Amino acid sequence: MTRISGSLCLKLLLYVFLTIYALITLIPFLWALSASFKPLSEIISGEPNFIPKNFTLDNYKQIFFQEPLFFRWLFNSIAIALSVTLLNLILNSMAGYALARLRFVGKRFWFFLILAVLAVPAQITLIPTFLILKALGWLNSYQGMIVPSMVNATFIFMMRQFFVNFPQELEEAAQLDGFNTWEIFRDIVLPLAKPALAAQAVFVFMGSWNNFILPLVILFDPEMFTLPLGLNSFKGQYISYWNYIMAASIIFTLPALGIYAFFNRYFIQGVTFTGGKG
Repeated sequence: MTRISGSLCLKLLLYVFLTIYALITLIPFLWALSASFKPLSEIISGEPNFIPKNFTLDNYKQIFFQEPLFFRWLFNSIAIALSVTLLNLILNSMAGYALARLRFVGKRFWFFLILAVLAVPAQITLIPTFLILKALGWLNSYQGMIVPSMVNATFIFMMRQFFVNFPQELEEAAQLDGFNTWEIFRDIVLPLAKPALAAQAVFVFMGSWNNFILPLVILFDPEMFTLPLGLNSFKGQYISYWNYIMAASIIFTLPALGIYAFFNRYFIQGVTFTGGKG
């Protein structure tokens, strides 16, 4: 009885802790949502009120109808993030499957090279990336944003771990039915890899959608800006228009929430399945 009571107390404390943590995490988002419906004067007044005293839709009207480049920034972000996500899903999955199942010369070398790449901070590759894109004439272009991000060592490793734990009997049965390696991967393995693909899609989309450093370095034409870079233009020399920034940030958050909600049923399962034996 004492052991049961102690277990219930621990669960109760855990739920209380998680509830408090969730509230702390939500407070900045709730403040941003509230500020998006406030005039600038109310935001900079410093009063910590979550309910706007002077509720207004002018901030959203400003970014949608008065900011001529907002829809272009939104289009750029969506096009780049979707392209990067799709290419990563295809290429990372193919590389992960090759490392898990195929036999080829240098397989261990490439695997350990990918592990070594995981230890290299992305900031270190920023200058070489800029110089390569400049030499190719890809600065201020969609391909300059997409190509450097179309594969990711982290998710190659993640997909490799998933395929290592994939039931090999299914592939052997498909071989007996006359399937070649590509057909097995395309028709058998990939459709059953939805959990891992969903987890990868969420992480890759979020990383591309929130990317600020790479656009800042290679994009210089305002029409080519992505939303994170475009939001920075709402900061003036003497004042930051926080009402517009908050309204645009809420719009900026919605696609990411939509992607997570769409893949949510596969997401946890995919993260769980990608562990296991090496």
